[in-house]
Amino acid sequence: MLYFIGLGLFSEDDISFKGYKALKSVDCIYAEFYTARLMGGNIDKLMDEIDVPFIQLKREDVEDNNVIIKEAMGKDIAFVTAGDSLMATTHTDLYVEAKNKGIETCVIHGSSIFSAAPGLSGLQAYKFGKTTTVPFPDENFFPHSPYDAIKQNSENGLHTLVLLDIQAHKDRYMTVNQAIDYLSKVEGERNEGVFDDDRIVIGIAHAGSDKPIVKGGRVCDVKDFDFGEPLHCMIVPGDLHFIEAEALITLADVDEELLKDFL
Repeated sequence: MLYFIGLGLFSEDDISFKGYKALKSVDCIYAEFYTARLMGGNIDKLMDEIDVPFIQLKREDVEDNNVIIKEAMGKDIAFVTAGDSLMATTHTDLYVEAKNKGIETCVIHGSSIFSAAPGLSGLQAYKFGKTTTVPFPDENFFPHSPYDAIKQNSENGLHTLVLLDIQAHKDRYMTVNQAIDYLSKVEGERNEGVFDDDRIVIGIAHAGSDKPIVKGGRVCDVKDFDFGEPLHCMIVPGDLHFIEAEALITLADVDEELLKDFL
């Protein structure tokens, strides 16, 4: 048996009771935290309580060395990740491979930023378009794809969930401020009005915690706001229903004057 178990958004306390019981039943627990991490807790506390062998894998162990599939051929294994268990492409690939090899599987979902971000902001989840990710730029690497995704969604009146780059092996996590700076630089090169200073954005930090931070406003107003420790994400709203506009005023501290056209 191979269990895919999502740990939730913020700490080890977010795991479902169903997931907790499954962890206590397996021979070994494997985890990866390079796609996302639990920033508000300590996974070791949970593992000490469960008292099952626990191994944290590197990217190459999961994607190249096929450790999980090999072990699940003869043992009951749990593969745990932050967030939901099948939101990353590499996790879905493992799920498909396990099915193709005849390994019995069980998926136990966890809370995900894909549902938390719309909920925290008050925006309607079904009005989101393509999700995009802002990467850390590097020499000869400064893609415009996040800008293009926001542009396409905006043209269709849709909101954009913008995920921010994680380089867990370097303990490096992009902030909302860095993402705004990145997209503003693209705007400076393209000058298409997709992400100018007057564009309304919503920054979110600590989703899943007792005190999430949700702050919205124009790019020029939000770019220097202190969102605190990671993890962060951002939403670029499209066309707003008046109920969404009212929610942004209350939940994201957006100035009512900026949303008067939607009220």
